[in-house]
Amino acid sequence: DITIEETTETAFEGVDIALFSAGGSTSAKYAPYAVKAGAVVVDNTSYFRQNPDVPLVVPEVNAHALDAHNGIIACPNCSTIQMMVALEPVRQKWGLDRIIVSTYQAVSGAGMGAILETQAQLRSVLNDGVNPKDTEANILPCGGDKKHYPIAFNLIPQIDVFCDNLYTKEEMKMVNETHKIFHDDTIAVTPTTVRVPVFRSHAESIYVETEKELTVEEIRRAIDAFPGAQVQDNPAKMEYPMPLYTSEKYDVYVGRIRKDLFNPKAVNLWVSGDQIRKGAALNALQIAEYMIKHDI
Repeated sequence: DITIEETTETAFEGVDIALFSAGGSTSAKYAPYAVKAGAVVVDNTSYFRQNPDVPLVVPEVNAHALDAHNGIIACPNCSTIQMMVALEPVRQKWGLDRIIVSTYQAVSGAGMGAILETQAQLRSVLNDGVNPKDTEANILPCGGDKKHYPIAFNLIPQIDVFCDNLYTKEEMKMVNETHKIFHDDTIAVTPTTVRVPVFRSHAESIYVETEKELTVEEIRRAIDAFPGAQVQDNPAKMEYPMPLYTSEKYDVYVGRIRKDLFNPKAVNLWVSGDQIRKGAALNALQIAEYMIKHDI
């Protein structure tokens, strides 16, 4: 039996590590009380990610940043996390100049409501013969009182609201978080984030320009040797990562590794990983485990 207690301002006495995942407003309100009580907060929301005093951590990539925490540690966006795991072995050996990434993000990234709405839309079309354009849509692309579109049999090239620069907040998260994690604002990052009618596990098509020329075999070996990443790349046998098969797995899977046709210092990757596990819960737990193991 587990006793569930209400979160209050005094609920953190005797807590060593507090895992926050209930929305940015909750983290903003209660994280300071947890820190004041002596706990270390590992926050899975976006609220603290760009705070200069808060480390933004993917343990396989920049665990060293945990040494400088001031009581709060932030987990990056799910799409950023899986891109970091795939690209860090590349960055270590060949450097990164430019990243162009298109994401294919599962509906579960928008919450349980988006899963249930997708299921209802699919049933309406397949069981009742409703035109997909006429199915009820109240959540995607970004919730609230905005305009909504069906996701069944559809792709929505918008995740979160648009910024003044015409990129969405989700896309700018990938830009800003990549710079913060790599401690390098000179890397050019161009993202396009797309919601797809998949229940679980995000995928990404990534074009990378490196500082030094590399071969396909070299990059395969580097990624496969990197903790948290697995190469699944055998075109002859039609083997590559797919959300249906990376769901409920811990690692990030990388395939379709190929040199660019025109730039000898560029490579193309296809990446897929479970955004609920490595993209959220697992990353937070790995931070907690690392801190315990290293007595931080």
